[in-house]
Amino acid sequence: MRRRQFLASLLSVAATPALAQRPQNVGRDVVGQSLEDILERGWIVFGLYDDFAPYSWEENGKPRGVDVEIGRLIAADLGVEPRFLLHGADETVDDDLRNMVWKGHYIGGRVANVMLRAPYNRELAIRNELVVLQGQYQNERIAIAYDAAFYEDEKPVPAYFRFDKVGVENDSIADFYLSGMGNGAVAPNIRRFRSPGLAMEAMKAGEVQAVMGAQGQLEWFAKDEDRLAVHAPPLPGLAVGEWTIGIAVRHNWRALGYAVDDAIRAAVQDGRMERIFADHGLSWIPPEW
Repeated sequence: MRRRQFLASLLSVAATPALAQRPQNVGRDVVGQSLEDILERGWIVFGLYDDFAPYSWEENGKPRGVDVEIGRLIAADLGVEPRFLLHGADETVDDDLRNMVWKGHYIGGRVANVMLRAPYNRELAIRNELVVLQGQYQNERIAIAYDAAFYEDEKPVPAYFRFDKVGVENDSIADFYLSGMGNGAVAPNIRRFRSPGLAMEAMKAGEVQAVMGAQGQLEWFAKDEDRLAVHAPPLPGLAVGEWTIGIAVRHNWRALGYAVDDAIRAAVQDGRMERIFADHGLSWIPPEW
């Protein structure tokens, strides 16, 4: 399944005019509900990415993952029941915002009240005027997972991949970065996979010596293997090596966004947010407010 590529979306921000598509003749069930409606009916719908471990996926018909637990935390703070709507990733984050928050997918899709794991980015917010980005709860960054048995003396940095094989998700930030390093010096040793999980499986099988990608995903797939480790070295020349994750709500439901933002801030400050990540075997990088 195609995974959204955050870097590609950011690059397209600068190249695309700020065109807002306004839905017409749609009912309240399509465009979401206000905070008052949600409190009155007693439940809230969170939009999540499907098949996106460790953040959200379905197991035996039930949603699981970090973002599922964050949704439950927010719902508990509001005093309502959490419900989850899992979407497949579209071509860009702009498409995901449309599908999850303000319009719904063109094939009979319905929107959620709140989208989790939305990149908190000024240019993205300007271009998508029908949504509000807020509720920052995590910073994500690019890291390197490696076979500690192979790298016994020191942790690998990108320059090592001129000689050692490295796995990446196809068309990902790591793929773009390594492909352009040293005028293509690393390119012959890059092995591309459909997902970070498949790249990590290849490392476990000895097909590559390291994998480069988002730290949370690498930690998740390495957590049960003693010989695998993850670190985040400096990455010179990488424009988007770390980014902030938050929520998105439809622009006319700002009161809902403020209430969710308050719940997230409280969880960040009292340690509950960090515990959710720790329970999944992940490091947590606090957002920069």
